[in-house]
This record gives sequence, structure tokens and C-alpha cells, in this order.
Amino acid sequence: MHPRRLFAASVAVVGWFATATLAGAQSVEDFYKGKTVQLQIGYGVGGTDDVWARLIAKFMPDHLPGRPNVIPSNVPGAGSLLLANQLYNTQPKDGTVVGLINRGVPFEPLLGGQGVRFDPAKFNFIGSPDRDTVVCVAREDAPVKTLNDLKTMELIVGSTGSGADSQTYPEVTARLLGVKLKLVQGYPGSRDILLAIERKEVQGGCLSYDTIARDQNYRDKKLRVIFQAGLKSDERIAEIPLITDLARTDEEKQALALFFERSLMGRPFVAPPGVPQARVDALRGAFEASLKDPGLIADAKQAGLNIHYVAPAELNKVIADAYAAPANVVALTKKAFGR
Repeated sequence: MHPRRLFAASVAVVGWFATATLAGAQSVEDFYKGKTVQLQIGYGVGGTDDVWARLIAKFMPDHLPGRPNVIPSNVPGAGSLLLANQLYNTQPKDGTVVGLINRGVPFEPLLGGQGVRFDPAKFNFIGSPDRDTVVCVAREDAPVKTLNDLKTMELIVGSTGSGADSQTYPEVTARLLGVKLKLVQGYPGSRDILLAIERKEVQGGCLSYDTIARDQNYRDKKLRVIFQAGLKSDERIAEIPLITDLARTDEEKQALALFFERSLMGRPFVAPPGVPQARVDALRGAFEASLKDPGLIADAKQAGLNIHYVAPAELNKVIADAYAAPANVVALTKKAFGR
């Protein structure tokens, strides 16, 4: 090689190593200083997920090295499946984007969901601020009054999209147990479903109890909880029957147990795969510290939110356990999804 070319090549190599070394040596604080972290919400405005995300965004900068701005934004679509695909494939993998996705989305690859373009095991889970119970409610003037009524009478419920609680819970229980729940799809989020119930576009919906409990119509006794969708009763509504009471066989109970694994996910905040571990650790630490912040605790109480921190390791274990389920149970659960 010509000496000049050799010298130029050597300079280029040295420059590359110097840049790589500086990037590797850059502290988390230096990286985040002056930056903006996007906290993307897989739902429309006004629901409990939206309220939680905006609350986290308010306090997280105080606990993240470098004190970057944390800006929440709504990215609704297909029950947050759209956001999950974007986080995995097209969003920056440098720690400047975090998303709040539906608890059921990580199970979509296992259960044959359409349009899935991610491996849930490769997401960087940041944590969940709570765990909640899904319930199905009906207008007080709807014909359906009890769980047993659903065996013979139809309840028309609003829903968002694939992977969302508002669709999967009525869909799976209807197919697996024979309850008569008819879906009307296309609402951006839980707030929109509750407005649709109020306007009598639909008769009810299947949503988190925290969301229902914050709704004025429920407080005014214009909504009735028909059943809890879980394996254990929520102590706040212990008098309400569990949908599992209708399971007829052990296999149906096992399929419901697999389906209800998603309830253990709470409201999962995730970062894309490939984010440097030090920044993942910083995001996780800031998330947990935010939930212990006296200001957030006070705001959560005022908003009617219940703090129950779920650590990333717990979220990863829930997914690992679900993906280890017996093939026959997975097959029956997929059948309940109509897949």
C-alpha cells in the first residue's frame, strides 16, 4: 500500500477506536443530560394507562441521571400492538424511548396473534406501577344482571383491538365458557368505551377495575360489575363472582390460568431491545424510585390509583412461565382466541 494511503488508513482506524472508546466511556448522566426521553403510551388519552404514564413522566426526570425531559405521547392502535412492533423494530435503541404496552401483548406470539413482529423475551422490561383486576360491567338498565344471565342473554360490549383487555377477555371467555358477549370493536381506549356505554352505543365492557372505579357512572351506581376475570378474587369486590366459576373441566381451568397470566404483568413499561445495559438499569432505577416519590404517591392517591410495583425480573418470569405451558393448554387457549 502507498505510504500516504497507509497513513490515512491508520488515522481512520485510530479515530474509530477513539470514538468507540469515548462512546463506551460516556456515563449515563452525560448521555441523558440535555436529552428528551419519549414515553409512548399504546392507548388514547384519559384511561388509567394514560394517567399512569403521565404521572411517571412527571416524576421520572428527578430520578434519572442527567435529568432529561420525559415527554409522554399517545400512540394508540390495535390494543398497543402497533406500539410494541414500533418499539421492537423502528424506535431508537439508545434509551431515549420507553413504551407502555398492554399486559396481553407479550403473549401474542405464543397464542398465534396476527401482525406480531417482536420477541417478548428480548424487550427490556422497566417495570409496572400496579396490578389490577379486569372486570366486565354492564349498564344498570341492561338485561344482563348476573354472571348466570350471560349463559342465556347477550351483552354487547365495546373494545379496542387485538391484544387489549377489552377485546381478549370477552372474546376468550365467550369461546371457552360459552358466555354470550358480543364485541363492538374500534374504540381507541377505555375512556372511549365508557363514553360509548354512557351514550348507549354498547351495553358494557371488560376493563380494569381501577378504570371502572374512577368512572363517575360507576360511582353513581349506573354500572354493574357482572364478573371478575381472574383466578383470585379482588378483595375490593369480593362479593362479585369469578368467571372461573363457569369452568367445566380441568383443561378449561388450565387454559384460563394461562390466559390470566397476563394479569400478573400489570401495566408493563418496556424499552426496545439493544439498549445499553447501563441505561436500562438507570431507567429501571428511576422508574422504581418514582413510585416511592412522596409527590407521586400523593398524586396517585388523588387520582384513585393503587401503587403495586412489579419488578422487571417478575415480568420476565411471568413470560417465561407462560411460554413453558403444556402444548395442549396452549392449543385450547389459542382455540379460545379463535386462532
